[in-house]
Amino acid sequence: MNELAITVIGRDRPGIVADVAEVLARLGANLTDSTMTRLRGHFAMTLICVGPAAADLEAALAPLAADGHLLATVRAVTPDGGSEPTGEPYVLAVHGADRMGIVAAMTRVLTDAGGNVTDLSTRLTGSLYVVVAEVELPPGVSDEVAGRLTRVAAELGVGVSLRPADTDLL
Repeated sequence: MNELAITVIGRDRPGIVADVAEVLARLGANLTDSTMTRLRGHFAMTLICVGPAAADLEAALAPLAADGHLLATVRAVTPDGGSEPTGEPYVLAVHGADRMGIVAAMTRVLTDAGGNVTDLSTRLTGSLYVVVAEVELPPGVSDEVAGRLTRVAAELGVGVSLRPADTDLL
């Protein structure tokens, strides 16, 4: 069996998740990891499954994209044997007036400290911009990182918090 990365993007409509999941099940592809969301009326899904050859799965998904409103891609990926956390889990939250560079500045602080962003979402509601990220930080650096995030947030005019993640919820 092959490990495959699948992306489906396009105009949102009811039934996309069911349609894709049915194709996977029909071909015997096991869905192992996925993330799906709607972004300003557009649907975006990325998933990993174990199943048939990439070309077979891509051909089976083609009818879903036939009307031109969806794009489905499939590519083989190298199995990584599961990924163990590389650090301690934290949740980063940022909120404030929308402006360029918020995500870039905050994630640079994390990266420079050896951290890894494992999940990130942003939302713009009116003029309020919100970022929520799950991150892994090396042991013992959270206080230093929190201080650097606070300084960068002040420069950007936004609020920030970094708190340990509740691992039972992740």
